[in-house]
Amino acid sequence: MFTISGPGGRYCDGLSRRSFLKIGGLGLGGLSLPEILRAEGANDLRSSKKAVIMVLLPGGPPHLDMYDMKPKAPAEIRGEFKPIATRVPGIEICELMPRLAANMDKFVPIRSLVGGVDDHNLHQCLTGWESHPLQGDSRDIPGYPDSGWPSMGAVVSKIMGPSHPAVPPFLSLAPSQAESTTRASLNQAGYLGAAFSGYEPLKMAQPDTVLQGITLDRMSNRSALHRSLDVFRQRIDLSRDEIALDGYTAQAFDMLTSSRVSQALDCSLEDPRVREKYGIPNEAEPVNGGAKHLESFLIARRLVDVGVRCVTLAFSQWPLERESRGGHNWDWHTDNFSKARKTLPMLDLGITALVDDLASSGRLDDVSIVVWGEFGRSPKINGSAGRDHWPRVGGALLAGGGIRAGQVLGATNPMGEYAIERPIHYRDVFSTLYHNLGIDAATTMLQDRSNRPHNLVDNRKPIHELI
Repeated sequence: MFTISGPGGRYCDGLSRRSFLKIGGLGLGGLSLPEILRAEGANDLRSSKKAVIMVLLPGGPPHLDMYDMKPKAPAEIRGEFKPIATRVPGIEICELMPRLAANMDKFVPIRSLVGGVDDHNLHQCLTGWESHPLQGDSRDIPGYPDSGWPSMGAVVSKIMGPSHPAVPPFLSLAPSQAESTTRASLNQAGYLGAAFSGYEPLKMAQPDTVLQGITLDRMSNRSALHRSLDVFRQRIDLSRDEIALDGYTAQAFDMLTSSRVSQALDCSLEDPRVREKYGIPNEAEPVNGGAKHLESFLIARRLVDVGVRCVTLAFSQWPLERESRGGHNWDWHTDNFSKARKTLPMLDLGITALVDDLASSGRLDDVSIVVWGEFGRSPKINGSAGRDHWPRVGGALLAGGGIRAGQVLGATNPMGEYAIERPIHYRDVFSTLYHNLGIDAATTMLQDRSNRPHNLVDNRKPIHELI
């Protein structure tokens, strides 16, 4: 793996660690990058400019305070926020998301997302399936194949492969501590095997090869970065001379030393006016309030621009971690409304900037975007001014990919307890996203390691209102 050393620090678990930025490395299941490339090269993979960006809201976002307002319900249901009109007549959303309201013609809120389970695990958002092996303190839910279900990125990597020899098809922008919040790794490959896992450039890792003299806070120093890259490339060239490299090993070296992904990850290279649209401050150090994670929206756009096919990112106030450990997420059992006042405007800013950016470059029809969490929140507000887990129904937000935007899908009963109109399952959304990529998920079968075939989405069809 290829890493950039970062500053030391003390995290919520009390351990003092050294941080690293890993560019292109994987290191899962003992597989090396050449093995990954060999696995991809063995498949008849297609070429396309289509891509998916999956924005995950770990903890369970309060759908009733976002896209499915209940202004006529009793106070203990409707909460503190008021609905506002949007650009599309008849669609109203939360007053804390005015940018989304002004751009509703590019979005589709789903108010009737069903099929969730009371399990703090983003596995279903990543794979479409509710069953999974034991993951951290997330219980075993039977019904999964041997090794578990693959995430969308792994499926896309398997079927479509890389769009460019120096660009991985699947990349996860998981923060260093996201694992304890999300349980499921954002890059998981399930039964497809680690060869199709996503690259995780922001995760902690022990370095095998380190760019000398470069730390995370010096990424914007382009001359220093280039000097270290030159030294690294020289070492790689020596390795080429010292060992006999097959084609896949050479391609692995080319990917690791390419500037395409490393430059896409460095959003300081972006036009300051574009950075400002995303709400990214000029200060070197992130502050509590989401600025660090707002960068992920811009980096995701930069990554799909250079050819990454699937990008997953987890968003909350910075840092993303369990609240009991001093971090932030969307599991708002207490103070739901005060936390929403801080977090929803940031999501509003990041997601609308991303969609507007893609639309301005003519790429929005090529890039599908989904925003969701593992379940909804309870209609009734509890005694701590919070909303509890509510797997019966939740919400999601879609944009891009050529869908028919400017409409709302589904409805819940007047109390927001369950879907009464057009219930939409997670796998219905997955089928739609695959359709946008050119994959017929209802008929596509993939084999596990025992050569047993599995359907991608249990024969579910794309959402017909959107295609």
